[in-house]
Amino acid sequence: MTETHEIVVEKVKESKIGNIDFDNLTFGKTFTDHMLECTWRNGNWENPVIKPYGPIMMEPSAKVFHYGQAIFEGMKAFRDEDDNVFLFRPEDNWKRFNESAKRLAMPEVPEEIFMYGLKKLVDLDREWVRYGDGLSLYLRPFMIASENGVAAAPSTEYKFMVVMSPAFAYYRGDVRVIIASQFSRAADGGIGYAKAAGNYAASFYPNNLALEEGYQQIIWTDAASHEYLEEAGTMNIFVRIGDKLLTAPNNDRILNGVTRRSVIQLAQDKGIEVEVRKISVAEVKEAAESGELKEIFGTGTAAVIVPIKGFKHEEYTHELPVLNDSYASDIKESIKDIHYNRVEDKHGWRVKV
Repeated sequence: MTETHEIVVEKVKESKIGNIDFDNLTFGKTFTDHMLECTWRNGNWENPVIKPYGPIMMEPSAKVFHYGQAIFEGMKAFRDEDDNVFLFRPEDNWKRFNESAKRLAMPEVPEEIFMYGLKKLVDLDREWVRYGDGLSLYLRPFMIASENGVAAAPSTEYKFMVVMSPAFAYYRGDVRVIIASQFSRAADGGIGYAKAAGNYAASFYPNNLALEEGYQQIIWTDAASHEYLEEAGTMNIFVRIGDKLLTAPNNDRILNGVTRRSVIQLAQDKGIEVEVRKISVAEVKEAAESGELKEIFGTGTAAVIVPIKGFKHEEYTHELPVLNDSYASDIKESIKDIHYNRVEDKHGWRVKV
């Protein structure tokens, strides 16, 4: 398949966009008129189909329900003031999607299906991409095992799909976290680096416990010792000590975040010293006590950058200082300027639809 192929498109009879209150969106609850679906069977990808958003038919024996072969990506589309629509670093999401697929013994999705199908779908529902600070269209490509049968083996059939949801800010209000000392998000040799559905399901129970204590998220630590920071909930983690920005290195437990890589690059562009290395809990607490701990923030597609107001580790608690010149706010504005085509895209991250 190439871009000269015509994807089969079945349009809705009437758009539901007129019934949507774009000023009062709940993240991930409202979906656009259309979705993309493509089936892998007999060792090949069939032609993609774009059709009205709605339920899909699956038998209860579908392997996704029994063995958890399910992966996804999170992406966004943005509109500028001249009504142009852009994707942000979509090729990075496609590459990471296929890294996840390989780890879960699923077929890789060809670039022409992922990218061309995504652009075609966004273009069809481009009126759902609204212009305004914080507004975007969240894109959710995902793949599930659709073969019927409960034998414990990889599926022989899969569905690759894309659904889209208009979005505003993911986190609203203050965010405080518990630094994990018991539960783990991922272990060495596991699937922590993949965007596998099960990674997120396993985090819900510990996060519920944090919520009961009045904390909104968990900073995960390494499974072996719980001595080193790894991720913040569904986000990568950054720590500012003095004027230096620290972030944990990639490994097979940590997701290789697209926003994380963007933050590192933009920080370096601004002359901020960035160190990619292990960050110990002890180091963070010592910096808090000495006054050198200036910021902690999480980064991810849905939230972009979320400042962390305070943290708890076992019995120790600490509130972060309020800064007028925070790295988090400065870098977030720089990313948003690229999203909305307000500045030159020096790194070639924007892809026009």
